[in-house]
Amino acid sequence: MQTKGSDEMQSRGTGRCEEEPRAPRDAQKKRSGFYLMQGKDIAGSVQPDGRGIQFLHMDGERMITAARIVGNVTDEEMLELLKTAEGFRRLVHSMGVRVELAGDSFPKDCPEVDFVFQMYPRKDAFVAGTQIKAVIPTDGMEYMVKLEDYTWSDNDNAPGQIRFEFPGAGYLARVWVKLYLQEGYQAPEETQEAPVDLEAPEYGEMIRKSLMQAGNPARLKKALAKARRGEDVTVAFIGGSITQGAGAIPINTACYAYKTFQRFCRLAGKGTEENIHYVKAGVGGTPSELGMLRYDRDVRQDGAVEPDVVVVEFAVNDLGDETEGECFDSLVRKIFGGKNAPAVILLFAVFASDWNLQERLAPVGEAYNLPMVSVRNAVVEQFYKKIGEGKLFGKSQFFYDCYHPTNLGHTVMADCIGYLLEKADGMPDEEDDLRLDEILPPLGGEFEKVRLYDRSVQMPGISVECGGFGGQDEELHAVEMNLDLTQTGEFPHNWMHRRRCSHCSEGESSSIRELSSIRESSSTAESSSAADPFCMDITCTALLLIYKDSGSGNVGCADVFVDGRKVLTADPHVNGWTHCNPVICFRGGERRKYHVEISMAAGDEDKEFTILGFGYVE
Repeated sequence: MQTKGSDEMQSRGTGRCEEEPRAPRDAQKKRSGFYLMQGKDIAGSVQPDGRGIQFLHMDGERMITAARIVGNVTDEEMLELLKTAEGFRRLVHSMGVRVELAGDSFPKDCPEVDFVFQMYPRKDAFVAGTQIKAVIPTDGMEYMVKLEDYTWSDNDNAPGQIRFEFPGAGYLARVWVKLYLQEGYQAPEETQEAPVDLEAPEYGEMIRKSLMQAGNPARLKKALAKARRGEDVTVAFIGGSITQGAGAIPINTACYAYKTFQRFCRLAGKGTEENIHYVKAGVGGTPSELGMLRYDRDVRQDGAVEPDVVVVEFAVNDLGDETEGECFDSLVRKIFGGKNAPAVILLFAVFASDWNLQERLAPVGEAYNLPMVSVRNAVVEQFYKKIGEGKLFGKSQFFYDCYHPTNLGHTVMADCIGYLLEKADGMPDEEDDLRLDEILPPLGGEFEKVRLYDRSVQMPGISVECGGFGGQDEELHAVEMNLDLTQTGEFPHNWMHRRRCSHCSEGESSSIRELSSIRESSSTAESSSAADPFCMDITCTALLLIYKDSGSGNVGCADVFVDGRKVLTADPHVNGWTHCNPVICFRGGERRKYHVEISMAAGDEDKEFTILGFGYVE
C-alpha cells in the first residue's frame, strides 16, 4: 500500500527520530485513556526490502473517527486536539501498545516488531515530521511509549500514520494502541463489544435489507448455469480501496471480493480452483472516472478475459467525479455492452459516517434493471440500536478505520451479495432483452467508448513528441491485484518530466528510467531538453489526462494546452500521496484532430511531473 510520502518520511527525521527503535519502559502510573485500536488485525505487507509493514493512516478524520467509534470519545475539545501535532502532545501523555501474533500460517521467529508513530510535516515542507519508534515484544503485554522520551520537530503538522514493521512479509498479528491522557483530561468508560452471531435470525434479516433491487436475473442465471456445466466463468470486481481489500487481513483472501467469489463457487457447486476464475481490480482512492479507463486493461486484460459477472463498487469514491455520475453511467454501459454480455451488480459500500452516493448512482441501476446491493441499508440502522433490541455489532467491529471495513465488515458485504446471488438463482427465467441503444443514459454516457492511451500503445491517428517528458516513472501507485499479495504498479507505461539537478546538465531522478530506444513520432527521449513540452496530436471528441499525485517537494505542477489554449493546471499535491488522478481536458467536441501540449508550470520547470496516460473518445 502506498502512503503519503512514506518512502521519503521513512528515510528522514529529526533528533532522536533517527535512532534505533528502543524497548519502552513499563508505566509508573496508570492514567485515564482510550483505545485507538482494540484487537485490530494486521498483516505485514511485502516491501521492496523484504520487510512486512502494516500502514495505518491517522491523517484527516481517521484518528478522530477511531477515537469516536473505538474509544467512545464524545468530548469535542479532546477530539479537536487530535487534529494537530501540538494538540496531540497537549492531550496525550503516553501510548500503550500491545502486539500478539495470530494464526498458524506465519513464521514463528518474530519475538518483536517495530512500532512507529509518524507525524506529518507542514504543507510543502522538505523536512520530515517526527517519527517515534519503539520495539514491542509480541507477547501480548502492554508496553508504554512516553512522548516526553522523544525529541519533537518544530515542523510537525498533524498525526499522520502508525506502522507496525515486521522482519518479513506474511506475519499476522492483533494489536492494541491506547492513548493515555495528560492530567486534567478524562477518557470515557470502556465498553466491550459482544461477539457477533452470524447464524442468528436477526443477522439474516439484516442481510436481506441490503437488496435494493434484484433486477433482471437472466445474466446472473446464465453465468451460474455455465459454471454448473463446467464451462469457464469469470467473476470480476472493479472499484476503489474497499475492492482492493483495504481493512481485510490478509488483504487477498479476507476481502469481500474473494469471499463473494467463494460464495458464487459454492452456489454453483464448484471449488475455487476449478472452472470459475477470479479477477480483482480495486485501486484505492480512485473514482469511476479512472475505473472506466482501467476496465479494459485491469479486468478484460486487453481482451484476454471476458467476464461473466462484474461487481462495480464506487459509491464511496465518486464524490470528486467531475461529471457527478456520468463516468459511472458510462462505465456501467461499457461493461454491460461487452462482448460476453456480463451480468453487472452495483454495490454501494458505506463509510463510518453512514454516507455513500447511492441516491446519485441508483438511477443507473434502475434504468438498466440491474441488481443493486446497499451495505448502508443493511448495517446503519442497527448501529444505533441497543444490544438485545436489534443491534448485532457496533461500528468499531464493522469498520477498520473511518473508510474501510474489518474482516467482519468484508464478510457482511460478501453475505449481502451472496443473498442477491441466491435470490437471483431462485427467480423465474427472464429474457435478456435490454438494448443499451434503446435506453437514454440517466446520468449521461459520453464516455461509454472511452479508450486508454499510454506509452505502450501504437494507435493510428495519435502522434507524440515527448520533449522533456522522456523518462519513465517507476515509483507508482501500487495495489494488490487478484489474489496477489505483491503489489502491481498502476500505469507503468508513462511519460515523466526529468528533474534538473545542480550537478548535471541534463537532469535526473531516482524514480525514472530513460527510454532512449523508444521512438515516438519523430522525437526520441535523448534528443529533447527538459524545457521542451510534451506534444500530442490526437483525433477524438473528448480527452482525459491521467497524472500522478505525490507528496514529494520534488514534484511540480504542469499546464495543459489544447490548440494553444490553456485548459487546466494539473497539481500533483492536491491529494498529497502517490495516487492516480484523472481529469477532463475537454469533452463534447467535434471529432477532429486536436493538438495537446503539456509543459511545466512557471516556477516548476526544474521539478518532476508524470503523465500516466490519457483517456479518449474517438
